[in-house]
Amino acid sequence: MHQIAGGMARRAAARVSLAPFRPFSPQTPPISPSPDHLGLVSGFDAGHHLRRIRRMMSFESRGGGFGCLMLVASRPFCSSSGSENPSEVVKELHGKVLDSVKVKRSAPPNVWLWSMIDKSQNKDDVRFLFDALQHLRNFRLSNLRIHENFNCHLCQEVAKACARVGAIDFGMKALWKHNIYGLSPSVASANHLLSYAKNHRDPDLMVSIMKLIKTNDLRLQPATADIVFRICYDDDNWGLISKYSKRFLKAGVKLRKNTFDTWMEFAVKRGDTQSLWEIQNLRSKLFEVHSLKSGFSCAKGFLLERKPDNAAAMIQVLDQTLPEEKQKEIVAELQKLVGDWLSEVVKCQKVEDQKVSICFTTSSFCSMKTVCIYPIEASCCIMFLSVKRLKPC
Repeated sequence: MHQIAGGMARRAAARVSLAPFRPFSPQTPPISPSPDHLGLVSGFDAGHHLRRIRRMMSFESRGGGFGCLMLVASRPFCSSSGSENPSEVVKELHGKVLDSVKVKRSAPPNVWLWSMIDKSQNKDDVRFLFDALQHLRNFRLSNLRIHENFNCHLCQEVAKACARVGAIDFGMKALWKHNIYGLSPSVASANHLLSYAKNHRDPDLMVSIMKLIKTNDLRLQPATADIVFRICYDDDNWGLISKYSKRFLKAGVKLRKNTFDTWMEFAVKRGDTQSLWEIQNLRSKLFEVHSLKSGFSCAKGFLLERKPDNAAAMIQVLDQTLPEEKQKEIVAELQKLVGDWLSEVVKCQKVEDQKVSICFTTSSFCSMKTVCIYPIEASCCIMFLSVKRLKPC
């Protein structure tokens, strides 16, 4: 008897488990929630949400205190700043997008979103843009069942708009791999923010962006290295450029000629010939012909090592290999070599506690003058040799 009863109980439990779950009768649809508070949800989601609200309110009446949390989570969009000043065009487009997805429950035309991006003029416009993106993301998930993000080109244009108006906080939100806006981050989007940091000479912002790139596994590009190296050069931060150069090389990024030019020019400005030749060795594996900047950096390195003949020979090689439009710039670079560069090395010598030994002699410049086809004023050389700040050989 016990075995028969047990078998009947198991069969009854199986029938119960296989029965479909019906949260409410289809003849009695749930009360439609307010679209301003609940957004785009289906009938089952709305009823489930209302039941959760009732449970929260009953729990709060017993002293639980969670009702305020529910109200905060369900508030409609509002600005976090006290002064709201969006442009009328963006505000109108934002209203059209929300009316389409929340009231009409239809996908808005793509031109509205692109117009919001193009016409964003301040941070408030970008705030409205990101709110529209969030509602579009929710609409795609709940109504269209599309789980994929928008394409990466949209993220690039959004980041470009953020950099244009200075809304960097919103731009950095777009770099997160998992975001609530449906954006697909890429290093191309990060490059727009890095360009903003370069134009405003903000190395701290660059460091923050590079951390986001690493956290979200964004693949580095040669253009990224070009921007980062220039920021480090303008900030006169050799330690930072050394740190990121290792990171780019480890990632297998093929640096551009401009990047090598900046790197080599920075090394020779510091009087660091060891780093200069290491960089030149890396460059020679990718490029056979010297550019104007890299060639003169090598010439300056030879002068630092008291090899004026090699320096003059390097300048002659540049005269033979560079195109005609670049050959006109050789004389200007020679004047910088004799004038500005020497004073920069002297400053670096003081900062580095005279670890860099600069040895210029009149015979060295005269030797370079006799070999080089371009005129070098000996008076300029003698004038700098007489500067007392130079360390004697």
